Amino acid sequence: MNNSKSINSNNWRKHPNNEWSFQNIEKLFSTQRIKKGDQKPSKFIVKNAPIDKIEFSNLEGKKQTIRKMLANGYADSFLVLKEGKIIYEEYFNGMSQSSLHLINSISKNFLGMLTGILKENKLIDPNKKISEYVSEFRQSAFSETTLRHALDMTAAVKYDETYDNPNADFWHETSTVGWNPCLEKENPSNLLDYALSIEEKEQLDGSSYHYRTILTNIIAITIEAATEEKMSHLLETLIWQKLLPEQDLLMVVDNKGYPYMGAGLNACTRDLARFGQMLLQQGTFNGNSVIPASWIQETVTAGQAYKENFSKDPFGEVFPNGHYKNQTIVDKNGCFYCLGIYGQCVYINPKYETVIVKLSSQPGPAIPELLIDSVIAMNKIASAA
Repeated sequence: MNNSKSINSNNWRKHPNNEWSFQNIEKLFSTQRIKKGDQKPSKFIVKNAPIDKIEFSNLEGKKQTIRKMLANGYADSFLVLKEGKIIYEEYFNGMSQSSLHLINSISKNFLGMLTGILKENKLIDPNKKISEYVSEFRQSAFSETTLRHALDMTAAVKYDETYDNPNADFWHETSTVGWNPCLEKENPSNLLDYALSIEEKEQLDGSSYHYRTILTNIIAITIEAATEEKMSHLLETLIWQKLLPEQDLLMVVDNKGYPYMGAGLNACTRDLARFGQMLLQQGTFNGNSVIPASWIQETVTAGQAYKENFSKDPFGEVFPNGHYKNQTIVDKNGCFYCLGIYGQCVYINPKYETVIVKLSSQPGPAIPELLIDSVIAMNKIASAA
């Protein structure tokens, strides 16, 4: 790992700098803490098994061990839950059981599930236009966008999320939270003003799936407006503390305090396993309801239109006959995938009662072969463990 004194907001994403920065986001950017509360953490039964010796056939058809997959995938942590018990747990690159790690777009899954709670409590209606909650959106590219469009990534707005393009809209939006200082002067200084600055549309709302992080951020802004509550409080009271976590959750914010829910949460590995186990158990954890079971079922269930839309996207090649709904990828077997760039993943397989967490510091935002190999490996672990 590089000397942390030389790591700053300009070079934090470069490998191997990200081995340190992904575990120390609070030292680099503005954040808010989502408190774990005073309750004792839920306990795990630990039954270690030699998971790392399991072999699978990788993307190239070659035999590979889980141990090799972790090394190739720049893993910082890896945890396997089977029937609620930890059967494998390992940390790398200075990470420990208590370390918080940037989870990037796994943040979206938290927001997607939070929306289900708010819908159940009649605090928000996914079928309403976001402009009904935030009037500023009435004269924007989001004028006809409903929360449902944003949740399912089918909104009209034109937004480029090509990670290999340093001038993509995604990177410009990250400058509002300080992640790209070289682009700050070109953009509004906060997430809401950035969203309002985008004028072009690429399609009709609801017509096609296209993954765009800005849609998650406008959901978060809309939720705060609709509930008149801060995102930190909503997550803390409605999800995080109900998971009886070991550590706080950390959230990146802009200079106005808007939450960067598209990619800004930070959590420890065991607490992400708790989140995954809750999803596996249809929204319940430790005997308490967290997410409405009906919302989980809605997330898993999708008609042919959803599947056809998803099949046209690069993710559709990785998860054939899968779909995207409520900020979550679901494969043809009903497995949930909570994914983030640079190799973050929470995998939930209800059939085999398996939850796997893999946090990483890969050298690039999106390396398809590493994602595919990890998906193959996790499916192998679930069926073999």
